[in-house]
Amino acid sequence: MKHVLLAALLACASTLAIAQVGNPTPPTFADRAEEARFRALVTELRCVMCQNQSLADSNAMVAQDLRREVLALMRQGKTDAQIQDYLVARYGEFVLYKPRVEERTWLLWFGPLALLLAGGAVVALVVRRHAGGKPVAEDDAQEW
Repeated sequence: MKHVLLAALLACASTLAIAQVGNPTPPTFADRAEEARFRALVTELRCVMCQNQSLADSNAMVAQDLRREVLALMRQGKTDAQIQDYLVARYGEFVLYKPRVEERTWLLWFGPLALLLAGGAVVALVVRRHAGGKPVAEDDAQEW
């Protein structure tokens, strides 16, 4: 009988622990400004486990830990740039939704514009070559 009671007690305790992990308590903020700053910051940061979710959108345990860490860094008086630098140093440039414009990210930032300009130049060349050719003779016998 003792074993059955002990097993039931352990099952209840583990269920409560799992429920607490699955539904963490939301953070409490000192004021609305702190909450707005926190929300803005976690939407600019990517979850390191989820491919295309921000820290604000992710339910992963890592994202929950990172949200708590961001809030702790905010309360230590760190600026948004310092918090982002800290997370980039720890997890790499991937953690930022908007990568910084640096020498190694130029292709990412300016590549689409270069492709668009190159495509426009090709279209302009094709149109110019065809416009310089013989005019098309109109066939009056054909009815449309």
